[in-house]
This record gives sequence, C-alpha cells and structure tokens, in this order.
Amino acid sequence: MRWGSGRRRCAREPPELEFRSRCAAIGGYPRKGAGARLRRSGPPLLRRLAHIAYNGSVARAEARLEEAVARLERVRQEIGKIIVGQQDVVEGVLICLLAGGHVLLEGVPGLGKTTLLRTLARALNLKYSRIQFTPDLMPADIVGSMILETGEQGAKTLRFQPGPIFAHLVLADEINRATPKTQSALLEAMQEGTVTSGNTTHQLEAPFLVMATQNPIEMEGTYPLPEAQLDRFLMKILVNYPSRSELAMIVERTIQKEEPSVEPVMDRRAILEVRSVCREVLVAPHVQEFAVDMVLSTQPAHPQAHPMAQRYIRYGSSPRGAQALVECGRVLALMRGRFHLSADDVLAVAPAVLRHRIILNFDAHADGQTADGILEEILRSQAARAPAA
Repeated sequence: MRWGSGRRRCAREPPELEFRSRCAAIGGYPRKGAGARLRRSGPPLLRRLAHIAYNGSVARAEARLEEAVARLERVRQEIGKIIVGQQDVVEGVLICLLAGGHVLLEGVPGLGKTTLLRTLARALNLKYSRIQFTPDLMPADIVGSMILETGEQGAKTLRFQPGPIFAHLVLADEINRATPKTQSALLEAMQEGTVTSGNTTHQLEAPFLVMATQNPIEMEGTYPLPEAQLDRFLMKILVNYPSRSELAMIVERTIQKEEPSVEPVMDRRAILEVRSVCREVLVAPHVQEFAVDMVLSTQPAHPQAHPMAQRYIRYGSSPRGAQALVECGRVLALMRGRFHLSADDVLAVAPAVLRHRIILNFDAHADGQTADGILEEILRSQAARAPAA
C-alpha cells in the first residue's frame, strides 16, 4: 500500500515507525500507558496503527520467548548425555547463569558436581577453569599476579599474568578447604565482576559464573565460609544421591564402549541474548510484595516474622534474598514458557535462595532444627497466603 494520491505517493512505513511518525505529527510519541488509551479511544487512523504496533510487539515477544525456551531445552538435552538425573541441580545452575549470579553446591563426593560444570561449558562453548582449593592456596593463585619480564633490549617491565578466575565458568572445588584470606579473593570477582591488581582493575568477560562445591561430611582441615561470602551466592543447592533407576543408568553408561560427546548448542552471544529476554519477564506488584513478605517472615525482629523464625532464627535473610527470589523466579518463569512471574515460581526457588541466608540460634541446634526444616514451615505458611497467578 501507498499513502497519498497522484505523483506525491510514497512507500508505506512499517506499522511501528508509521505509528511513531503520525504521533509525532500531532505533538509527540505518547507516554507510557498512552498506547492502550489510543487503542481504545484514539482517532481511527492512530487507533488502527496502535493495534498493529501492539500486535507486532506481542508477536515478537512470543517468538523470542519460544526461541529462548527451545535453546535452554537443547542445552539440557546435551547435559543429559553425560549427567544422569539431577534435574533440579541442572536447572538451578542454569538459573544462576542466566540471572547473573553464582551457585554453591553441597554434596558428598562422586555425585557429578565437577562433571556438571565441565559438561555445561562444552554445551555452551564457554571458557572453563577449575581451581582446586587447598590450605596452601594463595590469592595470587586465583586472580593472577604481576610478573617481571626482560625485553630484547634488557629493559625490565611488569606485566599482569591473569589467573584462572579469568574464565566464563569457574569451578571452585572444595572451597571450604582454603583459608579465609584466599576465599576472600573471590569476593570482588563475584560481586563486581572485576579483578584489581595493584592500581589496575581488570574487567571479567560476561557471562561469568562461579560454581563452588563443598563436602558437608568432612570438617577436619576446613574453613567454613563467612556469612558475607555466603550471601554473595545466588543459590545454595543440595546434591542428593541418585535413585535406583538413575544409578542403574549410570552403571549402564559406564560399561558402554563409546563415551557420548557433547555438542555446543549455544555460545556466549546466545547466552547474553537469553539473559536479556529473562530481564523482560514481567513482575506484577502483588508478586513482588509476596517475595518481600517471604523475606520479612525470616527476620525474627520484624512484626511479620513467622513464629519459627522468632524462636529459632538469629539473623534472617538480607535484602539480597528478596532480589534473588525475583531474579531467579523470572528465569524459572521463562524456562516454564511464561513471560510473567508467578507466586509458584517464587516458592519453587525459595529453598535454594534462602537456606544459606538465615543463621540459626542456639535453641535451634539444641532442638535439632535445620535451616531447611524451618524454611519448609515458613514457606508452607506463605504458600497458604500466596496470591493468584
């Protein structure tokens, strides 16, 4: 179609550009919310253009959603070639990667924690590094150090040699075996995405994920992570034993002649695109309030505190907990094929998000209470008051 008549005809603009130009001709592009009013009661021409632009944006959003869900499903299929079961663990690691956070895995040896991150790096075609934490590990062994070089003319210069932290996926294996001084070397990288050496700050390339592991049954020669560092992990995921059928499948794959190979199905650019789609997931005010109330229910001094929190919790979740509930819930909503966050999404991620953010008091230890048990009671109470989706 063409606008005008006679010799002064011009090619028709795309609907959204035409909508913007027509609005500009009558006094500027409408403010937020005005598009809906134009679709209802605007002039006939602008009303039609507003509907076309709105429908076009909705169609593009749905297409981006379907593409992101399909990409993540392909990643899970590739991981499934190596990792048997552990669907919750795989889902949690992907959520942390797309939400821009870090994850702490706790489980006994031999459950595939190291293999998971190595397989994920292959499927996503990302740079992977492993740091084995030991008591004699130094901070420079993680972030890097300045080295002295001698040039061809004999001149000596200092050059920064990057450490293994300069990767996309970093495995901090048995992180609680290193001293607090070495553990603190990860704080800046995890929080700011930078590494400072001398007077120079080096930027880490996105995406950047630290997956730390620790063994809960071996306490000799270990240094528990301080609360400040625990709070910087977006999730703490418990890795449990496989079921009988999963264990049988693991043994069956072990005796196969050929080891399955993992094909890269995404790259760095695709991950950043999916991450941008996650940030477009809508959060309704009542769901946001639900996440806030959940965090306040863990703080014993707050009027909205749960009775179990008042009795057994010494310190409740920090504001990072509320941020993590919303960010992780948005990624989970996208994985489930929705462009809006629901209360069920918040409840689903709450145990992994909050279990390491509450500190129990002496009464809890004396009565045999655990963080997961207390959280289960709090979440059951919150689920009864959950708003409708």
